[in-house]
Amino acid sequence: MPLSPALSPLRFAGGRGSSKDGPLSSSLSPRRSREGRGLGRGALALLLTTALAACTVGPNYHRPPTVGTAPPANWKAAPGWQPAAPADDHPRTDWWAMFDDPVLSDLEARVPRANQDIAAAIAAYDQAQALVRENRAALFPTIGLSGGATRSGGGGGGGNIVSSGGTTSISTGGGARNRFSLGANASWVPDLFGQVRRGIEGARASAQASAADLANVTLASQGDLATNYIALRGLDAQLKLYDATTAAYQRALEITRNRYNAGVSARADLVQAEAQLKGAQANAVDLERQRAVYENAIAVLAGENPSRFQIAAVAWHPVVPAIPALLPSTLAERRPDVAAAERRTAAANAQVGVQTAAFFPTVSLTAQGSTSGSAVGQLFSAASNFWSFGASVAYTLLDFGARRARVDEAKAAYAQTVAQYRQTVLTAFGEVENNLSAADVLAREEVLRRDASVAADRAEAIALNQYKAGLIAFTDVITLQAQALNARLTLVASTRDRQATAVSLVQAIGGGWDATQPGAFSVPATAKSP
Repeated sequence: MPLSPALSPLRFAGGRGSSKDGPLSSSLSPRRSREGRGLGRGALALLLTTALAACTVGPNYHRPPTVGTAPPANWKAAPGWQPAAPADDHPRTDWWAMFDDPVLSDLEARVPRANQDIAAAIAAYDQAQALVRENRAALFPTIGLSGGATRSGGGGGGGNIVSSGGTTSISTGGGARNRFSLGANASWVPDLFGQVRRGIEGARASAQASAADLANVTLASQGDLATNYIALRGLDAQLKLYDATTAAYQRALEITRNRYNAGVSARADLVQAEAQLKGAQANAVDLERQRAVYENAIAVLAGENPSRFQIAAVAWHPVVPAIPALLPSTLAERRPDVAAAERRTAAANAQVGVQTAAFFPTVSLTAQGSTSGSAVGQLFSAASNFWSFGASVAYTLLDFGARRARVDEAKAAYAQTVAQYRQTVLTAFGEVENNLSAADVLAREEVLRRDASVAADRAEAIALNQYKAGLIAFTDVITLQAQALNARLTLVASTRDRQATAVSLVQAIGGGWDATQPGAFSVPATAKSP
């Protein structure tokens, strides 16, 4: 079983009630007071010596090498982009301004102030900061103060009950008596082997990880809002297409009805035209449902009640931010999730030192003093005070491997955080590569989609004219109209996807890349090593 004996206790006592020679006379008080000051200076010297002798056990932290996750010289999808090490303290600029949308900018400005996920992250960061201060307080002594006042007296015989030094006596005769007391105590466990300092180191790293979590939540919330807003505006554009399309289908239906009434077209053509119109109207209604979902999601991200939140439809003028061919590598250093993972690795490393310190003895220093008297003025009389200083050492002789197991547990936890850090780095590299590749592919795809939409519109117009002339069947017109509508909708979706990919790339690199914005970066790629 674990044993924790107190070794070599030291206690120095003096003052009233502590002398083996009985009560002290007032003529001896000055000498006793000088002895007390001498002992006080000795105790202070002991405290200073103890503090200076302190050391810190356990491994010092070094950022884990990214074995198997070393950044490449260049991004595969964009050779001009270069990866770098985490630096989440860099400013991130208002990256959403790249979309040149005042409504989006206004919504993004609300997120840090009103989003409740961010509010929770702020509270978690405040909690982590408080924990650092709590751990730091353990470096210093704990000081207490106590005081009391009593009034006592006897029964009909006029006796008094007097308590002093743990002894109670009854005196007869006389009236009631007053008793005042004042005491102070202090205790300190000096951090000889760095257990407290390692705890502070771990708490500080955890607070830094919490700050990175806050940055990550903010970036994620603002990115999600931008993505939802882009999707909503894309639906607005598609709804506008459906408005124009249903109007065209309505005209085609009237043409078909006139031809049917004139006996030129079959009833099947009329039914098909009606079905086509109703189908387009039903699709538009479903888009309205989707738009409501995105609008409500934006409201929640902006900290608004969805029941009282609306975004008016406006004409769609999409701006797709241009991605530069060459950017400073420091832009990739700001991913907050990478920084948070690295800081948690530092916190886990500090815990190894905390557990290692348990193999060494613990020294406790105490001091206390008290004074009492029948009047307040007597509290500061040398003849009525008591003081003591003490020190003790505790050491665990045998715990059957418990301390070793806790150290092994801390080392395993550190190894786990290292693996998680490396995985986060790999994930970051993968996301950047994916979005760079998607941005390039979608840009080329949009050009082809635009050409396809123009060709489909031309084919639809030709087919409608041929149908009016009686050269083709109405089924051919319907087929080409459906192809034209699908091409228009796909073109809108392609542009929307390019905007959404730009947002995803912003999140992948931890912020915007526009070097012309205030607070953006101009650090060359060689300024910092990965």
